[in-house]
Amino acid sequence: MRYGRLGFWYRLVVVVVSPLLRISTIRDWRGQDRIPKSGGVILAANHLSYVDPLTLGLYVLESGRVPYYLAKSSLFEIPFLKRVFIGANQIPVYRGTVDAANALTAAIDAVKEGKSVLIYPEGSATRDPDCWPMKARTGVARLALETGAPVVPLAQWGPQRLWKYKAKLPRPFPRKRIQVVTGEPIDLSRYAGRPIDAELLHEVTEVVMARITDLLVELRGGTPPAVTFDPKAAA
Repeated sequence: MRYGRLGFWYRLVVVVVSPLLRISTIRDWRGQDRIPKSGGVILAANHLSYVDPLTLGLYVLESGRVPYYLAKSSLFEIPFLKRVFIGANQIPVYRGTVDAANALTAAIDAVKEGKSVLIYPEGSATRDPDCWPMKARTGVARLALETGAPVVPLAQWGPQRLWKYKAKLPRPFPRKRIQVVTGEPIDLSRYAGRPIDAELLHEVTEVVMARITDLLVELRGGTPPAVTFDPKAAA
């Protein structure tokens, strides 16, 4: 796509990051044509590494859509990040608010405006020892139910080899294979019209995470754990 459409700060990040990723990664990208070309859409992906917002963002950009990320509101308080995030029109999530719906107000508005909103349902990089998806938050379900927008699942594998979570520095060489695949939109029509309560939110979240996990199996093989890793229970 033409990066000139992105605005200064978004374009600056892409122009700086893209060449670095090209020399440090090998692409194995599949299913970009499944990302809708227009209209509000929720892109839901597993989270592995400090670097996968960059690798996944480039994947989405080169599908023809501009991804708008949900980020913790506290990140918008860091001077340089605040300038970049606001300049690139990224979306703050206000965790800990009394009303859970209000935490996602900006994201709901973005989807209704026709933007492609990229969300990591887990909330942060997985703590599962084998990098399977961990227990997710229910934001993705609320966003889907409040907007009625399609939820498109994505899975990725490989960014954790480039920059492992908790590692101080990335390991760009030898080049790391980055695999990404997009699945078909998830059919959530059977949930339409039901009251949005905790039971429904958890049910929809599990459906979304199951589809992401199925896609991840396609990429990496193996068998996911019978019990999803719960960081709160492990603390």
